[in-house]
Amino acid sequence: MVDGGSVQVRLSVVMPAYNEAATVLQILNTVCAQVEAMETVRDYEIIFVDDKSTDETLALVQEFAQSNPNVTIIEQPQNCGKGAALQLGFQRSTGDVVLVQDADLEYSPKDYPRLLNPIVNGNADVVYGSRFTGGPEVRVHLFWHTVGNKLLTALSNFFTNLNLTDMETCYKAFRGQLVRELKLQSNRFGVEPELTAKIAKLKGVRIFEVPISYYGRTYAEGKKISWKDGVAALWHIVRFNLFR
Repeated sequence: MVDGGSVQVRLSVVMPAYNEAATVLQILNTVCAQVEAMETVRDYEIIFVDDKSTDETLALVQEFAQSNPNVTIIEQPQNCGKGAALQLGFQRSTGDVVLVQDADLEYSPKDYPRLLNPIVNGNADVVYGSRFTGGPEVRVHLFWHTVGNKLLTALSNFFTNLNLTDMETCYKAFRGQLVRELKLQSNRFGVEPELTAKIAKLKGVRIFEVPISYYGRTYAEGKKISWKDGVAALWHIVRFNLFR
């Protein structure tokens, strides 16, 4: 556990990616700049998991990593999904705190301090970044996507007895030891309800939620999650809360 008296921690940023050549260098540079400016971070690693991209994503990251020893690259032999990528990244992580970062620009690393502080200060074991609690900047778009997220969160809360506002958020930070001990099964977007269900079952776990900015993409801009993933999430919520 991160000691509440500690000032600095080692941070692991796990970044799964599939065909994000248009944004990956910008997000990597932004993550590095943000983390290096944080007084609470002693040192850090970025664990980049390429999910068998068919564009220039991997080549761009390989070139970036040549001049940045903090970046570790894991190459999936085939496209397996976000959940599988996160499982690999979590297991390879070595940080006191592990944070999930997508390789697009929907989530801002400027929110890292508010995500890390409850853990660094010894108050939390897990922190969720919510897009629905009045973050500094939130793009207004995709009404039905928002409705779907809130319905899935409500159903998840029904089973877990939590009062989260954004179960499906990318931004989740964990104590490193906690997340490395989780036995995850979902290979694709079902990993979000699975993470929440399994964390909620841990005795004494302290979960916090903080507001974050959100610069959501349209599908024309590259958004990948679809209504089919939403339907699948309904099953995963029931599955991991009642049967696993």
